[in-house]
Amino acid sequence: MSNPTPLLSVRNLKTYFDLDEGQVKAVDGVSFDVQPGQVVGIVGESGCGKSVTIKSVLRIIQPPGRLVEGEILFNPDNGGGQGPIDLAKFDPNSKQMRAIRGKDIALIPQEPMAAFSPVHTIGNQIMEAILLHQPVTKKEARQITIERLREVGVPSPQDRIDAYSWELSGGLRQRAMIAMALACNPKLLIADEPTTAIDVTTQAQILNLLRNLQQQHNTAIIFITHDLGVIAQIADYVVVMYLGRVMETGPVDDIFHAPQHPYTRALLESIPTIQSAPREPLPTIAGSIPHPFNRPPGCPFFPRCPDFIPDTCNAQTPTLQPINQRQSASCFLYHDEAEEN
Repeated sequence: MSNPTPLLSVRNLKTYFDLDEGQVKAVDGVSFDVQPGQVVGIVGESGCGKSVTIKSVLRIIQPPGRLVEGEILFNPDNGGGQGPIDLAKFDPNSKQMRAIRGKDIALIPQEPMAAFSPVHTIGNQIMEAILLHQPVTKKEARQITIERLREVGVPSPQDRIDAYSWELSGGLRQRAMIAMALACNPKLLIADEPTTAIDVTTQAQILNLLRNLQQQHNTAIIFITHDLGVIAQIADYVVVMYLGRVMETGPVDDIFHAPQHPYTRALLESIPTIQSAPREPLPTIAGSIPHPFNRPPGCPFFPRCPDFIPDTCNAQTPTLQPINQRQSASCFLYHDEAEEN
């Protein structure tokens, strides 16, 4: 990536949950960068730590979860002199974090259908975010809200602004949620599986909308999903996660055309194609994600890996290292050096 100053730089992020049954290492040493205006897709099976990673960035992890280690370097002025600030050092309820959440970093939650309050109009909820972060009057905030709703394709926004969420279809609620996230012109938009609960046609419309808005405003996006088809449509750069760790990173074209990590290859092979034979079972990844209380030693993927190296993969933990000029992977197929678990 050419820009030497990332908008967001996550380094060795670790978020653990201390439960009565034991400790869950939901995020265990995750590192990645997001450049200004870039769309970064974080992909992996359910339970691999994608959502916990972005909640850690926003500092909205609920107890008993806690951020154990790592840096979350956010550079809102894009090298304008202030320099990056480490969000990991802020109290989650501090004035600084509340000023950043919703203004500089906005979130489209995983369950947009339930994200709106049913007893307040969508307009009041969007206006609340605008009034909190911008020095405008209530009348000006209402006008900004109407313009945002119009921008995301809500028909008759001057009327819909006074509607309740339960009066809107799923697609319109999704658009209204995007309007709320974009209300204060954030520099970074985090979309946590925003197309999961909507039909395929609406999903395509939402993806096109996000991509168009991203290009218009030069907003960076972190797109969380388990759907590699969605990643292919919207992402510029991909982070592949498994059991709280980063398995592979690289530009989207490289990941799809030349995947390096066995886990990435297995994910791609499981996608149906138009060349698939009728009624022939799709390839699957053997086994399942290990129980969080029973993490395997060494590489977390080794019990399911077709390229397992005995006494290496199950004994030591590979680190994320470059394997070419564009891709990095955590795999002993490419690196001899290992780090003790």
